[in-house]
Amino acid sequence: MSLTDTDIPNLSHTGRTETPMAFVRAIATAYAQRGMDPVPALTAAQIAPNLLKQAEARITALQMEWLSATAMKALDDEALGWFSRRLPWGSYGMLVRASLTAPTLGVALQRWCRHHGLLTDDIHLKISQDHGVASLELHEGCDLGPLQEFCVVSVLRNALGVACWLTDSRIPLLHTTLRFAPPAHADSYPVLFDGPTQFNAPIHSLQFDAGYLNLPVRRDEAALQRMLQRALLLTVRPYRRDRLLVEKVRQTLAEHPEHSRNASDLAAWLNLSARTLHRQLKDEGASLQQLKDAVRRDLSMDLLLRTQRPIKQIASEVGFQNEKSFMRAFKGWTGQTPDGFRGAQPG
Repeated sequence: MSLTDTDIPNLSHTGRTETPMAFVRAIATAYAQRGMDPVPALTAAQIAPNLLKQAEARITALQMEWLSATAMKALDDEALGWFSRRLPWGSYGMLVRASLTAPTLGVALQRWCRHHGLLTDDIHLKISQDHGVASLELHEGCDLGPLQEFCVVSVLRNALGVACWLTDSRIPLLHTTLRFAPPAHADSYPVLFDGPTQFNAPIHSLQFDAGYLNLPVRRDEAALQRMLQRALLLTVRPYRRDRLLVEKVRQTLAEHPEHSRNASDLAAWLNLSARTLHRQLKDEGASLQQLKDAVRRDLSMDLLLRTQRPIKQIASEVGFQNEKSFMRAFKGWTGQTPDGFRGAQPG
């Protein structure tokens, strides 16, 4: 890609800040439980550490996605500390793959619930239906402690996001029930779950029209591979049938770097004008420069984790003119040097 060496992503003031800071504090708690410092992950998501103390603070969905992705890799735990044992990177992808060959969504969700129990018995998932209403229930097998809310909300939203993705259909909720008391940020819940939310309920559940259980699964292995490149999107944003332009741009930047030399080339490849490209990305809370840097950052992290290539070679592969400028940019993205990041990863 043809990018300037001084380009550093700046997410802090883009998009709608609707994700509660309580979820960020939960991730910081997971780091503390492992004796690790969360500051590099916060830095990678452009979240000032002092915001953790501000109960009313919010971050954007994009920041939450980046924070979660960085934390999952650093902790080697896709559950982010919720359960008594870690769920290694790829665990939830395995669940999706197990559901992919199901004929209908109902069968896919049954498989999802059953196979989730193989990963952990700290929670139990169940899908049922009664009088035309389907209910995805989450039962706690142990005390989830301070991570209860973050765990329950994340698992339910992830399952719903996968269900929507499998059927390529937005599934509106009729009702959400949660066992815990209304949190201080209860006003965020209309964004987290559409439809009414009941706190202090007997069970955790998502309820929707049972007719959706009869929808066919429309995805295949190729679609799964594309989705897994940014699977967290299914958890942090409501599903949309019209694929986000952000995703199209990211995929183009990653797979067709020859079209990313400038906005005009990229826009032409996407059958848009450059002005429309910038405007629609802004509407989705992103910018072209952020996405260019995100692709470079993700590729850099992947090469550092999967290979032993020299830093100089990685710098060249991700589009930097020299090693020094790459190291400066990587430190800006993650708060760590490339060598420090590589050395800090488990295994």
